[in-house]
Amino acid sequence: MGFPVWPIPLPGNFRRDEAFWYVLRTTKALSLCLCLLIGAASSQESPGEPPPLKYSVEIGESGDSGADTAIGAVSQLVQLREQAPTGPLGVINRARADQDRFLRALESEGYWGGTARVTIAGLPLDAPDLLERLERLALGDGSVPVVVSIDKGELYRIGSVSVRSVTPEGAAAAAAAAEGLALRVGDPARAEPVLTAERRLLDRLLAAGHPLATVAGRETVVNHDRRQMDVAWRLAPGPAARFAPPEVEGAERVSTRFLERYAAGRLADEPYSPDRLERARRGMLALGPFAAVRARAADRLDESGRLPTTFTVSERPRHAIGFSAAYETNFGPSVRTYWEHRNLFGGAQRLRVEAEVARIGTDGAISQMTYRGGVTYRDPGLFGRDLTLVANLFILRERLNAYDRDAIGGSVLFEQRLSERLFVQAGPTVDVGSSGPSDGSLTAYQIAGVTFGGRYDGTDSLLDPSRGWRLNGALTPSWSFSTDAPFAPLRATSSAYLDVLGDRRTIFAVRGTLGSLMGAQLGDVPRHIRFYAGGGGSVRGYDYQSIGPRDERNRPSGGASLLEASAELRQRVWGDIGAVAFVDAGTVGTGSAPDTSNLRVGAGFGLRYHTPIGPIRADIGVPLVKQRDSSNFGLYVGIGQAF
Repeated sequence: MGFPVWPIPLPGNFRRDEAFWYVLRTTKALSLCLCLLIGAASSQESPGEPPPLKYSVEIGESGDSGADTAIGAVSQLVQLREQAPTGPLGVINRARADQDRFLRALESEGYWGGTARVTIAGLPLDAPDLLERLERLALGDGSVPVVVSIDKGELYRIGSVSVRSVTPEGAAAAAAAAEGLALRVGDPARAEPVLTAERRLLDRLLAAGHPLATVAGRETVVNHDRRQMDVAWRLAPGPAARFAPPEVEGAERVSTRFLERYAAGRLADEPYSPDRLERARRGMLALGPFAAVRARAADRLDESGRLPTTFTVSERPRHAIGFSAAYETNFGPSVRTYWEHRNLFGGAQRLRVEAEVARIGTDGAISQMTYRGGVTYRDPGLFGRDLTLVANLFILRERLNAYDRDAIGGSVLFEQRLSERLFVQAGPTVDVGSSGPSDGSLTAYQIAGVTFGGRYDGTDSLLDPSRGWRLNGALTPSWSFSTDAPFAPLRATSSAYLDVLGDRRTIFAVRGTLGSLMGAQLGDVPRHIRFYAGGGGSVRGYDYQSIGPRDERNRPSGGASLLEASAELRQRVWGDIGAVAFVDAGTVGTGSAPDTSNLRVGAGFGLRYHTPIGPIRADIGVPLVKQRDSSNFGLYVGIGQAF
């Protein structure tokens, strides 16, 4: 029996040797269309995908809290259960992947022979009917149990640790980096200490002056018979090098030549060190004109064997305006404003103009208010060194309970940076004006001196420290031309901060101040040079300058010595809201040695609202030792912590 054959029309110019291929192509096209039609029809008739499978996960404890934490952290079954619902096959795939992750998690904690078993609906993952059963269960409303059983096995230990250099020249550097490494034979064979030791090896090489140091390889061999892991590092220290003169990019208004000279003074020809490079970066940022400074070291040495570095700077606006306000019940409100030019002559010179009005509204008279104005000029990088010229000129009119004063003065100080946190300064000071008791009887004075001072700041924040300590002080040997008397006021303040729980929420802070007026009789020293205590920043709860000797009209007359101490417990309560409890104490004596016979103590509490620029504070203090004509409490509002 034969099959009917239909003739296939061919083009008129179609050659016989092409006929076979033409028919073949036509047949393939018809077959493809037929397959597509059949597939579309079958897809319409096939049932839909099964719905997502609801399941619960139970992970058994291994007996090691660290391993349990690691296992829970890697489980996709747990992490994706609510976030990404999936069908039966997806759950099975997650479980299979998790089974491998659980083993890696056990190994990271030193259990290299442990096992992990996962069952779904009571069936192991290799059960032949698992998928079919889960598809049926997915149609129901119940939750399918997923159970993880962990057998951690025995803890493996470090069997040996070796560190060697890939080149003979680096052998000494590699040996030095390996000394005292905190990974010893017998330690648990955990991953984290191994990785930490590797980072420490590299950091030590970099700190030792090898800028191109790398870890060429790490080999870890696990011996299951001995239940030990051997670790071997291969280091490539590279040559030790010094810094080449740095380059600066991105400067627009600040002189690039000045910046390169400034950076070179800190880096050029110094041994390479990541810390030294970071200190240079922070020092350039502290100049003032820049919003950001980035330091980048080259990945190869120059022809002279030194390491090229580049600082990329981003300038901020040249001018800035600021404003601050404070309030004390027994001193009155005060406001302060300033205008600053951050790059006066192109060498990061800063010019700052300030004005302050205090005791606003005191006694209802403008004449009883205090006015201060000043200009400060800072010129950094003198002589290519970490030396800064700080020139200050001020004019003021003070009307206080202790004294009245009208004056003009200034100072020219040279500030030397000795380290990242330590500064010293010295220079002449001049103070000319008139002062006296607050009854209008002012006496002219002329004072010249030389200031020697310094400051150290080892805290972690300028406005809201949580750890570290500070110390600043100044001694100013002076001569009073009006009384022909020498004197030398000394004042030093130190504070310390303890983060009690290590989370910056509970801070214990203490402060102490010592002052002594040496070399003169108290009556030969103008009142504004003497020491006073009381008020915000001193002993809260007492009127401003009210602690200490008094004259025949019961007005504060000042003393020749000062001793203050404060303690605060600062607690974050909720979000950015904090609370403070404090105790302050202070005394002022008539002799140059501190005298505690007139000790006054105040205590209170306060609130803090923490902002990105520092906390806003409000404190209420009460005197624990009453004084004549003194207030019963004091309210203090300002920006920044009390100390």
